[in-house]
Amino acid sequence: MFKAIKKAYLFYYTGFSEMNKLGKTLWIIILLKLFIMFAILKLFFFSNYLNSNYKTEDEKATYIIESLTNKTIE
Repeated sequence: MFKAIKKAYLFYYTGFSEMNKLGKTLWIIILLKLFIMFAILKLFFFSNYLNSNYKTEDEKATYIIESLTNKTIE
């Protein structure tokens, strides 16, 4: 198992180290976009609805169960 992890690490390490400048720049852009999507947007646009509207764990569980089971089919 350890050999497989080491081989995978070396595969990606050599691939990234031998990459040209354009490839490295594109990977930096991809990682920056992922950071913006998951870290920054979550903070500003996805509030913690359960903690702000329900105080106890039982109220939160009841809300989740009701919202999952009481769906109407149109």
